[in-house]
Amino acid sequence: MRDIVITLIVFGSIPLILKRPYIGTLLWVWISVMNPHRLSWGFAYSFPFAAIIACVTLLALVITQDPKKLPSSGVINVLMLFSIWISISTIFSFFPDASVTMWQRVIKILLMTFVTAMLLKTKEQVQLFIWTLVCSLGFYGVKGGIFTVATGGSSRVWGPEGSFIEGNNEVALALVIIIPLMYYLYLQAKKPMVRYGLAASMVFCFLASLGSYSRGALLAVLAMAIYLWMRSPKKAALGVLLVLLIPAAIAFMPKQWTDRMDTINTYQQDGSAMGRINAWHMTFNLAMDRPLVGGGFQIYEKSLFERYAPNPLDIHAAHSIYFQALGEHGFVGLGLYLLMALLTWRRGSWIIRNTRGREDLKWAGDLATMIQVSMAGFAVGGAFLSLLYFDVPYYLVAAMVVVGHIVEQALKAGPAPAEQKLPGTARTALAGNAV
Repeated sequence: MRDIVITLIVFGSIPLILKRPYIGTLLWVWISVMNPHRLSWGFAYSFPFAAIIACVTLLALVITQDPKKLPSSGVINVLMLFSIWISISTIFSFFPDASVTMWQRVIKILLMTFVTAMLLKTKEQVQLFIWTLVCSLGFYGVKGGIFTVATGGSSRVWGPEGSFIEGNNEVALALVIIIPLMYYLYLQAKKPMVRYGLAASMVFCFLASLGSYSRGALLAVLAMAIYLWMRSPKKAALGVLLVLLIPAAIAFMPKQWTDRMDTINTYQQDGSAMGRINAWHMTFNLAMDRPLVGGGFQIYEKSLFERYAPNPLDIHAAHSIYFQALGEHGFVGLGLYLLMALLTWRRGSWIIRNTRGREDLKWAGDLATMIQVSMAGFAVGGAFLSLLYFDVPYYLVAAMVVVGHIVEQALKAGPAPAEQKLPGTARTALAGNAV
């Protein structure tokens, strides 16, 4: 039954995509992030829904009469350079066949990131995009949170099979970075039932991230909480909420969870942690040997650990977005990735700064702030996970670029109509209340 439902949704949406191409980006996010076909047991499990959606969306982009132009942004330019560079590093990879297979997967994500930035043009479309991201990951957060409560935290939460977030650590970080977007939608929601649902979903996602037993996710939660508190105009109220909520949730977890978290302080005695450090040494040594292009995709093989790792027998994945970028694409690849993140952050700060006092653009400032909170969590949690190619952060980059473009156009158009009719003193008072 699930196979039929998913198939009907995808193929039934094709006419809508051809008429309104941005719907293709929503469907792509749903399929690629949530992986609903992995919840089926029949033909839909391995059916190429994502490829079909991508092809139809690209066709709709070609035939549409709407303007076909990427927003002018340094972020987009650097992302293009990053896409080119990982293609160059693939040419010089140690393992060409495996690298090409992974390159094809990654380049599709980056291509759809550009398509997303091109097709999303209005506040309403951005809102639908954020809702799609939240619902796609929130499904696993609510499900995992309920599972954590039902089992008393004694069993681990896992992600959807065959996806970037299949592992317990990966799904935990994904749920952590989606919580700020839920909070953004909570701020925007008018209906009480929607707000209650989002508030409950945030709690369940937090519990699910704890139930994953991921130490990196815990550090990411703490980093996000600190940054959110720093940016909040209501520091006292938020501080009290965080002080009550986080310790209470941690106290709920069983002793085996606490024992695992305690290994953060004794990482030298933890085999998994030392294996990661060994992999970090390997990627760094490889990059020093090939500083421009690195080793290409799929470098975590015995032959390279024997050549570059302190312990050649302890073979691990990079378990860090930073060392993953360094080892696979060299110092140039790492530099481009970090520059993209920096420019995205600065774009968010520009949005926040330039939307103060504009009630019609308050949504943009709120969204930019929450994307920054997600970025802070991903920057910390990603330091311990191989999630360099996880698609959600790239989609958030696209969303930040689109929101910045919308804000630019609104600022060029002048004050909002409601504000233009107010006397100068009234506009000043309105601006003061908005801050």
